[in-house]
Amino acid sequence: MAQLDRLLSVVAGNRADGLRLVQDGPAMLLKGGVEQPVTRQSLTITQVLALVREVAPDEATQRLQRGEPAQFEYAFGNDVYTASARYRDGQLTVEVAPRTPFARANGNGADALHAAHPSLRPTPHATAAQMEAREAAELPERAGAEDPEARAQIEALLRLQAERRASDLHLRSGERPLLRVDGDIVPLDGQEPLAEERLARMVLALMSERNRREFDELSDTDLAYELEGAGRYRVNVFRDRRGVGAVIRAVPSKVVSVEEMEITPEVQNLCRLNKGLVLVTGPTGSGKSTTLCALIDLVNRTRHDHIVTIEDPIEFVHQNKGCLITQRQVGTHTSSFKHALRAALREDPDVVLVGELRDLETVSIAIETAETGHLVFGTLHTSTAASTIDRVIDQFPSDRQSQIRVMLSESLKGVISQVLCRKVGGGRLAAREILLSTPAISNLIREGKTFQIPSVVQTSRRLGMLTLNDALLELAEQGKIEASEAYGKAIDKSAILQGLKTRGHDVSFVEGGKPRE
Repeated sequence: MAQLDRLLSVVAGNRADGLRLVQDGPAMLLKGGVEQPVTRQSLTITQVLALVREVAPDEATQRLQRGEPAQFEYAFGNDVYTASARYRDGQLTVEVAPRTPFARANGNGADALHAAHPSLRPTPHATAAQMEAREAAELPERAGAEDPEARAQIEALLRLQAERRASDLHLRSGERPLLRVDGDIVPLDGQEPLAEERLARMVLALMSERNRREFDELSDTDLAYELEGAGRYRVNVFRDRRGVGAVIRAVPSKVVSVEEMEITPEVQNLCRLNKGLVLVTGPTGSGKSTTLCALIDLVNRTRHDHIVTIEDPIEFVHQNKGCLITQRQVGTHTSSFKHALRAALREDPDVVLVGELRDLETVSIAIETAETGHLVFGTLHTSTAASTIDRVIDQFPSDRQSQIRVMLSESLKGVISQVLCRKVGGGRLAAREILLSTPAISNLIREGKTFQIPSVVQTSRRLGMLTLNDALLELAEQGKIEASEAYGKAIDKSAILQGLKTRGHDVSFVEGGKPRE
């Protein structure tokens, strides 16, 4: 049964005028000029496209993919429906309305229409019990979650990942499973290469219906999975040239504290602010989510406020301590970061966490939210504090950048840029560059002189600021990381090499200032 058929059965049962599907909103029943929601959750653009693609001719689907309007007819039961799909104000809108039923006596009924247009698939009316039985019969074909053997196989790999204390499990069609242990990719011993069909069954066993539809539509999807006795996992499933693949990241089941993370008192003080923007940045896999988890936990323990988190997917699960915590997952509880962030302003929040500032509109709303009396935490994939500020400003059109500099100079309270380093003796730890808002920093942002920020950070250690090079040198001095690791993670190679030499470290791993081959 097509997914659209379930909605059309509501239209037919209520003898309604039609149906409207709009991305980021629920499906609406139209009757007598009144709109009534028929789905509890809003539809994402992926879900709307999936509903259309399942029943529309290829030509109509291709027009939509090009951003053009499309029309087609679809037969359901004894009625024929006309569907009109177009983009309005950047949102995909689909309207479906019944036509006058074809007169079978004239030989041009739904059966004749189906014979002329195979893409129009007539479906006989069915009772609710018949529809449920039909759906149940279809489910095993669509849902890998009902495959206990495949679920047991992938859960066994997750338990091995937990035993090896690996941060990531890599699965590829035709290859053995691989683990990332202390930053290195290593094969999982005793495992055979995974055939594509077997791997597909295994990853489908982790997916919800929404994720399976998204994977069918876009060839990748993100989800969270929890395995009792092992922990929580962030899962990305995709297709590549070999077939199906997946990367599964372990998320500690225990919420980490700022004390365990060795976060400085100056950064902890950011959690006591009533308003402002705090950014945690770094490359993928640098521990941004763990640092944010510790900061949110500190707010939860020391304040009595409402915290709203918007994540994709939810990783760390927080329990209410001093605060009320609302955790929303993009794709499950909301359609997008920007939609949830805008809605959060109507949910009486004090603190808002945005898992990722992905686009201009999300960044703009986050800055406005920070300006209007809320403390906002967010992440970006930038490597230094100065480049973070440039990235935020550069997302805006040139005619708005001057205004954004002013807004950012007033709302930005701190930037924590971090990288993960291999720890001596095993494990990993974070080296953090710390920028804190001062009148000097605000003035440089306002005047567009971000290139001078590193110098101000370097001369403001007494205020709690720290450059990435100084953070790496401190870890090397304390014997927590090797000098070669500090050099490898640094961005300014010449400066850190000089610093290592000055402190008497062995720098034989480089010759003439260049790494050995």
